Amino acid sequence: MTNNRITQLFNIEYPLIQAGMIWASGWKLASTVSNAGGLGIIGAGSMYPDILREHIQKCKKATSKPFGVNVPMLYPDLEKIMEIIIEEGVEIVFTSAGNPKTWTPILKENNIKVVHVVSSVKFALKAEAAGVDAVVAEGFEAGGHNGREETTTFTLIPMVKEQLEIPLIAAGGVATGRGMLAAMVLGADAVQIGSRFVASNEASSHQNFKEMVVDSKEGDTQLTLKELAPVRMLKNKFFQDVMELYTKQPTKEDLTTLLGRARAKKGMFEGDLEEGELEIGQISGLINEIKPAAEIVKEIVAEFEAVKKEVSTL
Repeated sequence: MTNNRITQLFNIEYPLIQAGMIWASGWKLASTVSNAGGLGIIGAGSMYPDILREHIQKCKKATSKPFGVNVPMLYPDLEKIMEIIIEEGVEIVFTSAGNPKTWTPILKENNIKVVHVVSSVKFALKAEAAGVDAVVAEGFEAGGHNGREETTTFTLIPMVKEQLEIPLIAAGGVATGRGMLAAMVLGADAVQIGSRFVASNEASSHQNFKEMVVDSKEGDTQLTLKELAPVRMLKNKFFQDVMELYTKQPTKEDLTTLLGRARAKKGMFEGDLEEGELEIGQISGLINEIKPAAEIVKEIVAEFEAVKKEVSTL
């Protein structure tokens, strides 16, 4: 895959990126994926600044390969987070949930490659105009916070590809080699995979949550809370409480009160399967086993190569 734009941009072996998910993507997962030939990413969204610094330093010790940090720009300590990223010499940053214009020039001045996550053609073009090096276009199959447009990956990727000059990474609903090949046939240069890596040994998410992901079936996730920030989660007691509140035509304040604080931490990190917010993608219905992250990378790449040969006979 030497002529691939993403492997060249990041100096990695495979065009496979592990998403920087909150409460799942610490240094262990990121370094393992990077060592396996993909691009591992630390998810800063659930870390205080000093914790992020610790994860970056541990990741540098655990791998000599490139890795990145994902930064949701809704973060309250954003300036401190960016300061640490620059100080620690992180070479790749994925930004999401905010305006790419704000930080892209500063990061680029510090020789950091910048990728922005979008859910529509409009925002992809805005990110390109802001000077990012690549774009992640994420369909609404994806877990966690999501686009309001509800555009599926299968539709979004070719639409973005048609208008974008810079490299394109597909996300949402990809967990296998087949999915990776399909996304690249549609025009993506690489894929970003989240949910599959939640069900890995190295993910920092709670074992209860990992097991629930593995047990989930088709239709067990839904996108909700659009008035606050659309989020896809597993249907548990908390989700049912949200649905019940919707029958009463709630205000934004009512929804915020129900959500409360640290709801995602409670579910994904502390393992409260009843009251926690359990963010995962639709593809969880296809994930049947918790296994080492390096094995996941190996399997995806092997299936990608096998299926590529298979489809050449069609």
